[in-house]
Amino acid sequence: MNEQQIDADFTGLPLRQLADAALDAARAQGAEHADFRVERIRGQEISLSDGRLQGLSDSDDAGLAVRVITGGTWGFASAVDLTPEAAAAAARQAVEVAKVASAMNTEHIELAPEPGYGDVTWVSDYATDPFTVPTRKKTDLLAAWSANLLSHPVVTHADARLLQVKECKFYTDGATTATQQRVRLHPELTAIAVGDDGFEDMRTLAPPAGRGWEYLTGAGWDFDAELAELPDFLAGKLAAPSVEAGRYDLVIDPSNLWLTIHESVGHATELDRALGYEAAYAGTSFATLDQLGTLRYGSGAMHVTGDRTTPHGLATIGYDDEGVASQSWDLITGGVLTGYQLDRRMARLQGFGRSNGCAFADSPGHMPLQRMANVSLQPAKNGPSTDDLIAGVTDGIYIQGDKSWSIDMQRYNFQFTGQRFFRIRNGRLDGQLKDVAYQATTTDFWNSMEAVGGPGTFVLGGAFNCGKGQPGQVAPVSHGAPAALFRDVRVLNTAEENR
Repeated sequence: MNEQQIDADFTGLPLRQLADAALDAARAQGAEHADFRVERIRGQEISLSDGRLQGLSDSDDAGLAVRVITGGTWGFASAVDLTPEAAAAAARQAVEVAKVASAMNTEHIELAPEPGYGDVTWVSDYATDPFTVPTRKKTDLLAAWSANLLSHPVVTHADARLLQVKECKFYTDGATTATQQRVRLHPELTAIAVGDDGFEDMRTLAPPAGRGWEYLTGAGWDFDAELAELPDFLAGKLAAPSVEAGRYDLVIDPSNLWLTIHESVGHATELDRALGYEAAYAGTSFATLDQLGTLRYGSGAMHVTGDRTTPHGLATIGYDDEGVASQSWDLITGGVLTGYQLDRRMARLQGFGRSNGCAFADSPGHMPLQRMANVSLQPAKNGPSTDDLIAGVTDGIYIQGDKSWSIDMQRYNFQFTGQRFFRIRNGRLDGQLKDVAYQATTTDFWNSMEAVGGPGTFVLGGAFNCGKGQPGQVAPVSHGAPAALFRDVRVLNTAEENR
């Protein structure tokens, strides 16, 4: 846990009085289970175009929420007034919702047991709260970065954006009372070149991170070095030949592979999707429960974990929104499906014994859903470097950065593009390509993975905005990966496909 303190304006709220009022009211109304949350979520987005400020927005969402089980049925209610009266009223409303809904409920709701942890506090791993940094200092840094890009003759336009979030949360079910705070940010710069034959763009590879302001000043990523080389890469892309469609060996950088993991493994191993309880946004899953322990998901080099403890992970937390302590577990071991992401209801329903801490709500106005953990492909302990992986390829492509993607509603047939593509000939990089997309089924792709890189190639990527549910919710999530080598993958020419 970080030594940073949770904001006094949050801990100064009458959190325990609100909780007591809500839980007492819920029990008085006959609730079999009740839990209570107070949340405050602050956000800021800054955007610049060609070094000039284009947008600046601040958001601040605060409220309380009560979730109950009454008569074996869920009930939920929330309020924006942070008073004991509002908390008690929300609890009574939640119980009433459950009683009405019970007429349509066909499945008795029970939760997997979880030990009580008493009073606990957790703060994510960061040094400087970005909300304590003057906005002018942030815009000046983005403007300076933009000016550096625009000073290169190939760069016609430069866009810069910075997203920042600070989330404070108080949870209690009577057995566990957790007060938590986490910070995350996402800087993004895009350089655009306009030439005689059209235009190309290229974005920084820096991932979003559960870090503070220090991330922009050298902790965890060298932005100055990346921005210095970005224009030359863009110039190379502008002049690059279009790829010839066919089958190639691919060395995929973690800056691209994280998104393939997210779509083809992360969503596919959410148990509610595999069981058909959830289909919003991303559909269900081909990785059904009857295949647990037998499905050959990928090659023997494939070891994927779910994790809520990774330092700087976007889905990292101390305790989830059901009071479950964070943990790490296997999803795919030696290429075989060996686990799922669970909340307490799904864990009890399917006899898993215990949740692995995947319940999360994106605001006090929403009920917790089963949400994705940090799902990561693990590196090989003494695995090769990226250069070593490239050296093993005679005819192939090295892919960096994420861009567009498409996957079917069973998480099975997919297509991904990227930011940067380099031809590999006889074990060496031989100039850039463009218009590249790779296409496969999930199991064919992961079974074609011959080798994964060592720990030195591992990078934690991710996104702020994974969508799920109706009404829709968004959640931040990270996906780590090493560089990896895939053999004989189908590559399309996107320019030809779009004609």
